[in-house]
Amino acid sequence: MKENKLNTPHSKRIIKIGSKIPTNIFKVLSDSGEIQESILSDDIFKDKKIVLFSVPGAFTPKSTNVQIPGYLNLAEKIFEQGIDEIICVSVNDAFVMDAWAEHCKAKGKITMLADAHCHFFNSVGLEMDCTRFNLGFRCERFSMIIFDGILKDLNIEIAGGPVDASSANQILKNLTKNTYE
Repeated sequence: MKENKLNTPHSKRIIKIGSKIPTNIFKVLSDSGEIQESILSDDIFKDKKIVLFSVPGAFTPKSTNVQIPGYLNLAEKIFEQGIDEIICVSVNDAFVMDAWAEHCKAKGKITMLADAHCHFFNSVGLEMDCTRFNLGFRCERFSMIIFDGILKDLNIEIAGGPVDASSANQILKNLTKNTYE
């Protein structure tokens, strides 16, 4: 499968279509809601078909008003394409991701994973240096289709542009017109 080049990113990408997603540790909120727990990416992706999308930050306008609602609105259609889970990852802690999921009414529909230190985004080459804005390191806005830990498709936005390539609409188009093996 060829990489979707709808938009051109501004960082140097490491990961390629057909590559294994590098092992990383994400954080999620414990059932008690009192502590952050670690979850290994290998366990998340093993034997599953995943749609993963990233946002530069929770509660940001495009992420909250466009990306999350788009995935919520098209979740059933995405699942009908054989996808097991929709995951959102951001450079926030698990407490913020949980509060954002609650705010967006995404709990139970979209799994929210925290990559507070940008390790995942750095490992796939999709980190974004926002230090000039006093925001530290963030991530590109992108979406991925991952089957059993292998990257099958990648859509990357132009930084600062509209939500298009990483949208639920684009993922659904990818899923309906491509056969991933």
